[in-house]
Amino acid sequence: MTTPQVDPEIIDFYTDTFDEATRLSATADGVLEMVRTQELLRRHMPPAPARVLDVGGGPGTHARWLAADGYRVHLVDPVERHVEQAAAAGCSAELGDARGLVAEDGAYDVTLLLGPLYHLLDRADRDRALAEARRVTVPGGLVAAAAINRYASLFEHTATTWLDRASVRDAVTDILATGVHEPGRKGFTAAYFHTAPQLAEEMRGVGFVDVTVYAIEGPTWSLLKATEQHAGQPLANSPLFRAALAAARAAEPYPDLLAASSHLLAVGRA
Repeated sequence: MTTPQVDPEIIDFYTDTFDEATRLSATADGVLEMVRTQELLRRHMPPAPARVLDVGGGPGTHARWLAADGYRVHLVDPVERHVEQAAAAGCSAELGDARGLVAEDGAYDVTLLLGPLYHLLDRADRDRALAEARRVTVPGGLVAAAAINRYASLFEHTATTWLDRASVRDAVTDILATGVHEPGRKGFTAAYFHTAPQLAEEMRGVGFVDVTVYAIEGPTWSLLKATEQHAGQPLANSPLFRAALAAARAAEPYPDLLAASSHLLAVGRA
């Protein structure tokens, strides 16, 4: 299978501009994302030592804890820097693209897409990545796909106070209307932002069943971010962090609150 080409802007962003290796540990809202992703996945994962394919797994942030839990994990990522970082951390890793996996049909018990949907702007590309995840997963196996919430940039840039800048406000307005952070725009790289119903529909559209969408950070992550940003001190061990984590858990039964999270996690069965 021919591997599609990833937009060079995205490769350059993760190679030269942004350090993905620290994203889930450097800030309180990042730690909140990590903790919640772990607990949501552990809720649905089959027992170790199930076979896990971590597609778009970056520098191995999730692959490491999954391996420590006893899973047999292999990581695929299109960014050479990430593959090198993952390998240096002891992960089994290779270069690859979510839209053209080299794994055989049904080779894995679990397939994770915890990043690829962020940067596939076209529906056809997202469908292809989801279909590939389904293909390489055993029938009835778990597939989990993360997405950036359509409204995340509104909350984030209010927390950082950047929303009072015209250029940021224009970018956020466009994301709210279209879901797209256009290539070449400053502040981030080419990206797509989902609504929760849309993410569920895309999962079901390629054949996944028993699809559920969760709010990863829950509805109060931006309060945590704003407080940490303006207090100038880490809050990952604070009462406010624990309250935000409790809020994320308490909000799970209420779909209306999905829109307030920074990231979404869809789980389904192949």
